[in-house]
Amino acid sequence: MAAKPPFAKGAQVEHSKFGPGQVVECTDQHITIKFDDLGEKKFVLEIALPMIRKIDRQPPAEKKRASKKKAAAPAAAE
Repeated sequence: MAAKPPFAKGAQVEHSKFGPGQVVECTDQHITIKFDDLGEKKFVLEIALPMIRKIDRQPPAEKKRASKKKAAAPAAAE
């Protein structure tokens, strides 16, 4: 039977170098974390585990991407 991964999907964690983030995926070999300011990073769990700790916080609100406004068509030369 495989060991249970140390962090559940959605867990709020903090990495000593990259700061706070949310676990996207955690297996017995890898962990993927979506950091608040840096985006997603994937780590080898055995190496990264000492640098990651669970924190008690509410997940940050998802930032809405600004939609690009279509540029107005240039006026036809008369």
